[in-house]
Amino acid sequence: MRLEALQRHLGELLEVARLRDYCPNGLQVEGRGEVRRVLCGVTACQALIEMAVQGGYDALLVHHGYFWRGEDGCITGIRRRRLGALLTHDISLLAYHLPLDVHPLLGNNAQLARLMGWEGEDHFGDQDLGWIGVPQEAGQRAVEIAATLATTLEREPLLVGDGERIVRRIAWCTGGAQSLLEQAIAAGADLYVSGEISEPTTHLARESGVPYIAAGHHATERYGVQALARHLRENMGLEADFIDLPNPA
Repeated sequence: MRLEALQRHLGELLEVARLRDYCPNGLQVEGRGEVRRVLCGVTACQALIEMAVQGGYDALLVHHGYFWRGEDGCITGIRRRRLGALLTHDISLLAYHLPLDVHPLLGNNAQLARLMGWEGEDHFGDQDLGWIGVPQEAGQRAVEIAATLATTLEREPLLVGDGERIVRRIAWCTGGAQSLLEQAIAAGADLYVSGEISEPTTHLARESGVPYIAAGHHATERYGVQALARHLRENMGLEADFIDLPNPA
């Protein structure tokens, strides 16, 4: 498959043009023109690049790529080594950030809901990034949902606030979306789940009575890119493999 055709297909599938983001979505580093084998992962770290080189892949497809807003743009140090390896071995890098969070079927939010048995009913927050709906079992306590997350994601989450609160409405947004807690509360959530936690989030969860679960940035964002890899295999005829590199964050 031609690289430009792959980029066009993914851009249309993930509706890249409709979202404002903190980084460029799509082709970030151009490699060889023909793509047959794609290595997928959460973040374009050096270890994943080396696996792509050693495995003879034509392209990397990730959720967290490069060129984030506000970063130093100088190509030195770690950035030079990463880009140098991609360019030397003619490997393309395609990255999809918010588009891979919000896609209604393949996105991180949709895939987390699928794993947990949550039913999304509505959206909230800027660009409708947050999801809200009902948990798998009516009447579950927040602490019970935290325990299920620990088992499902194989990572111990951090629960802040009233763990005994009965959860009839659950809100979630994967990754670093802890700032949406206040909007989740306004939307009627009894519990909000995201990846990270910040100092103000702790106080808001305690004082509002709506508990917050930090289930891990990496842990909650492993599943969208896996769904996208399946899509490439089943619909585009590409060899697309996913590798999950351990990350405690």
